[in-house]
Amino acid sequence: MKISQAAGNICTVSATPTQKQESDKSSDSKIIYLPGTDCIIKPQASLSAFTSYRVGGAAEWYVAPRNLEALQASLNYAKEHNLTVTTLGAGSNLLVSDRGLPGLVIATRHLRHSHFDPETGLLTVAAGESIPSLAWEAAQLGWQGLEWAVGIPGTVGGAVVMNAGAHNSCIADILVSAEVFSPDGKLETLTPAQLGYSYRTSLLQGSDRIITQATLQLQPGADPAKVLALTKQHKQHRLSTQPYNFPSCGSVFRNPKPYTAGWLIEQTGLKGYQIGGAQVAQLHANFIVNRGGAKASDIFCLIRHIQQKVQEHWSILLEPEVKMMGEFQAACG
Repeated sequence: MKISQAAGNICTVSATPTQKQESDKSSDSKIIYLPGTDCIIKPQASLSAFTSYRVGGAAEWYVAPRNLEALQASLNYAKEHNLTVTTLGAGSNLLVSDRGLPGLVIATRHLRHSHFDPETGLLTVAAGESIPSLAWEAAQLGWQGLEWAVGIPGTVGGAVVMNAGAHNSCIADILVSAEVFSPDGKLETLTPAQLGYSYRTSLLQGSDRIITQATLQLQPGADPAKVLALTKQHKQHRLSTQPYNFPSCGSVFRNPKPYTAGWLIEQTGLKGYQIGGAQVAQLHANFIVNRGGAKASDIFCLIRHIQQKVQEHWSILLEPEVKMMGEFQAACG
């Protein structure tokens, strides 16, 4: 079983399938009920609704567990049937191929719980929790440390995996530990040092471990009005400098210091350049937006076109920050 990471139906633990479930199973033999849970695995589930780009083909199999027991049952099923596993958070930093994904896609967006400990300033939060929602909640409590994250459209799990950041701050700055499922199905607790953090990446990318929750160190006791004001300031900066009127994945390329990817792309004259329904955003050149009806192949080809033109002009190969999943070979002419 191979696992790759990039966030339904209710998936909770139950003793035996209900009578209704047995009836549903007889009417649709392709839906699979995981033993010991009321969690279902659905065949050929479209992934476009689960990505911020609103593109992508179908998952061969799809499941959305709501607790660790259902997640474990999903992993056991994949192992027993030799299925490749792909984990999906909020789908905000990835591009899924029009051909879809083989194996089992596990959506972690429904793994949700959070606990603010005022004695220690520790925030323990499940992988499926929304980063912007946590930023607002912390601000309302007068807890400092997440103001920068209010504009990041993703989940805690995805943020930990990719070391999400903004405004000169990142997850690695505040992470105490991350709880993960190891390939053998055991829960492990890893420190930032063990995660090997660097700019917008960690050792979890491409690994067989699945994030279940994280513990963050914040600073309680501040004036909520002041923390809210700074949080709102960061949110307004995002809204004024980045395109939110069309679907996108956020920043497409990593910044090649000392430059920014957006500046290089703009100076190359690519703002507004379009392939199919995919366009280099007018407001921020490091964003590719879906103007309507875009295919994943349109976005992929535009990424490759940008890389080619920037390399021609600046001798710099831009490295994608967005993670591409599935087959894209021969997608561009």
